[in-house]
Amino acid sequence: VQLQAFGGGLVQPGGSLKLSCTVSGRTPGFYGIGWFRQAPGKEREWVSSISSSDASTYYADSVKGRFTISRDAANYRAFLQMDNLKSEDTAIYYCAAGDPIGIVVFPAASQAYEYWGQGTLVTVSS
Repeated sequence: VQLQAFGGGLVQPGGSLKLSCTVSGRTPGFYGIGWFRQAPGKEREWVSSISSSDASTYYADSVKGRFTISRDAANYRAFLQMDNLKSEDTAIYYCAAGDPIGIVVFPAASQAYEYWGQGTLVTVSS
């Protein structure tokens, strides 16, 4: 299974950006999808996840109400709409695919995700 994230860029504080993640390979629609991020000098942190069964969504408190995760199951894509961006959202964002049950039970655990894509850089700055 291969994942590719794209859509990062430079945006001003308060602005919006939409990240996309394409999933390909064996049974791409089977997996739950998660977004993680890693800011300079910090550990990777979980951002949001969406299940493959009923599209249940999960968010870290730091992004709840500002970010929206969604998926296009027919085309094996997932999205992360990021609104009201803050400087602290600056990071490399990664999408990952994991066991559909595992990511529902432990959405924030990186160990629940088996496949990872390359990151896309999001910079929030004026």
